[in-house]
Amino acid sequence: MSDDMVRVCPLEDLAPGKALRIRLGDTDVALVRDSSGDVHAIGDRCSHGDISLAEGFVEDCEIECWAHGAKFDLNSGWPTSLPAYEPVPVFATEIRDGDIYISTAGQLLPKP
Repeated sequence: MSDDMVRVCPLEDLAPGKALRIRLGDTDVALVRDSSGDVHAIGDRCSHGDISLAEGFVEDCEIECWAHGAKFDLNSGWPTSLPAYEPVPVFATEIRDGDIYISTAGQLLPKP
């Protein structure tokens, strides 16, 4: 496990198809478990409007902003539908001993 990883919650606290908003220092992060059970972490603020993505809808490997319908790929942070056209940062995650760990350093990935 790398040095910048911090424990955020037990895996059992995050049901498949759900998201939780967590705080890493001054940064809000949407912690998401997709329908396959994989865990992702992306910046919690929609790049189209200042709306919490953790309050949105999870389907497959995307999260949809509840306010305007923009969808974001959970692996890359890039929007997959309008009205958003800018990405949100992604954070590395690890599952260790039944707990979710997240990197404190988010990154913007190049467009896939």
